[in-house]
Amino acid sequence: MRARRPFGRVLSLFTGAGGLDVGLERAGLVTVACLETDGAAQAVLRANRPSWWIPADGDVTGAPSWLKPVDLGLKPGELDLIAGGPPCQPFSKAAQWKSSARAGMRDPRAQSIHGMFDLIDDFLPKALLIENVSGFLQGKDSALGVVMERLDGINRDHGTNYDLSWTIVDSADYGVPQHRQRAIAIAYRDGQEVALPAPTHIGRPVRSWDALWDLKEVVKPAPSGYWSGLLPSIPEGKNYLHHTARGDGAELFGWRTRYWSFLLKLAKDRPSWTLPASPGPSTGPFHWENRPLSVREQARLQSFPDSWKFSGVERAQRKVVGNATPPLLAEVLGRAIISQLGVGDADDREALVARRPTLLRARRRALPCEEPVLAIPDIYREHIGAKDAHPGHGRGPSPRVITEEVA
Repeated sequence: MRARRPFGRVLSLFTGAGGLDVGLERAGLVTVACLETDGAAQAVLRANRPSWWIPADGDVTGAPSWLKPVDLGLKPGELDLIAGGPPCQPFSKAAQWKSSARAGMRDPRAQSIHGMFDLIDDFLPKALLIENVSGFLQGKDSALGVVMERLDGINRDHGTNYDLSWTIVDSADYGVPQHRQRAIAIAYRDGQEVALPAPTHIGRPVRSWDALWDLKEVVKPAPSGYWSGLLPSIPEGKNYLHHTARGDGAELFGWRTRYWSFLLKLAKDRPSWTLPASPGPSTGPFHWENRPLSVREQARLQSFPDSWKFSGVERAQRKVVGNATPPLLAEVLGRAIISQLGVGDADDREALVARRPTLLRARRRALPCEEPVLAIPDIYREHIGAKDAHPGHGRGPSPRVITEEVA
């Protein structure tokens, strides 16, 4: 059997731990350079792919001043794909509530988006792929207006026809064992119609058990924090709401007075909920064994292959895994881009489409029973009693007031 030739080359921006890149690699694309500022993420990339060029200065904002097509042995227009997920914090739901944060394009971290489009202006890739939180492209503080304005300018200056197509997807609908809503945007330089991949797993998702059943862990993280002792008294797939007036447990908390992921537990028969990058001691999802997930378990739920290694302190590992694009979602997107651009060998493209995604895990035929629910420990009984519920939508804490600033 002849070796399959790569379908194209990718310049990766905001690479993180490489979730987008390992998925695109599985689709048949080759990463030629990665721009990433986080030292822990850079270490992961170098450990797993020493052949990738990872400049020490990975700041996308300043990269257009020194990174040109010739530095990658290319001419303008020869690069196949620029792919990346700009910093999501300015567009996240949390940014609307956190008093120390700024929202949307008014956040200094969002200025790297202009660096990304300056690189697109220089490289003129055949395709552009952006992955981010849903707030990146929808809502009053989204970046959509800036993205469209920059693409229009590039089209005017170069006679290109980048036409952005975007949607919000749930990664679980594509076989990732995790509910994770993401904004996906694709544009082709020559104006080809973008056909975003159709969901393949609606109604029949890959579940947490399917992802974790055969993982052999040496060390299982121990729970910490005052409230973690309540985990055995909460059923699989439930959270602190079990212990409210409207739940089936003891009334320890007011209805909807805590954040959703407070004491949230996985259920074997469902995908995971979104994994956080910097969880607190009471922030789930927790394992059904009533403990935090290990980094490798988190990586499985993100769809990373077991061969992809993470190093450094545990907190840094959790952060890079939690911030990553699910590699399986990237593999699915990469296949669609390859097919629609018609890059590489036609026979290889046909074989690619016929194959099952390499990062897709099979559903197990049988699931074990749910873990038993235990009584609440005596230490928490002093908290039992009537509690006020959240007053209702729009009646809780108000979003912070954002002062007008020059972007």
